[in-house]
Amino acid sequence: MNEPLYPKIYALVRQIPSGKVASYGQISKIVGGCSARMVGYAMSALKSTKEMEDVPWQRVINSQGKCSTFGDGIGETIQHKLLLEEGVEFDEQGRVFRHDQWWVERPF
Repeated sequence: MNEPLYPKIYALVRQIPSGKVASYGQISKIVGGCSARMVGYAMSALKSTKEMEDVPWQRVINSQGKCSTFGDGIGETIQHKLLLEEGVEFDEQGRVFRHDQWWVERPF
């Protein structure tokens, strides 16, 4: 029997070290059997503080190398702040520098 998709996604995201990021597409490619959009749905399904602390959702960014907007737009600000606190660097356009990528087979 196959393991449910969201736990597989969460298990992979937990492996991204502090100070590194991966894109939704990169996560979907590694997990297999899902799209980048499905990874985004999994990240947005993290509702409780406990779940959000357990899965470093902020380390998953969009294909342009930027923080993603969600909900009322405050999530992007929180994500950017959390990544800065981890030492992730951004350029003037708000993109993460490539050296901060965790898995780089296919850059953003």
